[in-house]
Order: sequence, then structure tokens, then C-alpha cells
Amino acid sequence: MSHRLKTGDRVTWNTAQGVTTGTIVRRIIRETELDGQVVNASTDDPHYEVESEKSGQHAVHRADSLEKVHKH
Repeated sequence: MSHRLKTGDRVTWNTAQGVTTGTIVRRIIRETELDGQVVNASTDDPHYEVESEKSGQHAVHRADSLEKVHKH
């Protein structure tokens, strides 16, 4: 991901069910636990907590798996 992502950005990512759209809730830059899963993030390898527009569920993804939705 060449563009810097930030909280509030609308993004897409791939899932087993297809492409999903959601919003970045927070940038994670240190080891964190979310729903029992340990996220090994750092300032050199930030992860992003996203909320799915369709389900409202939260997930964590690396920046390179997210694509920012650009306004037209």
C-alpha cells in the first residue's frame, strides 16, 4: 500500500467470500490482542483494525492487504 492509511479511511480487502468494504477504526503499532488473537504489529509493520460495512464485525489487516477507496 503506497498511500498512508489513517483512521476513518474507507478501504477494501479480499476475503473468502469476495471483496469487502469497511472503515479503518485504528492504526496498531505495538503487540495487541483483539478477540483472543495476538496482533504482532510495530511502527515498521503497522496493522489496521477495520470495521466491515456489511457485518459490522472488526478484523485486523496489514497495510498491504488493504486498498483505500478513492472518492471520485
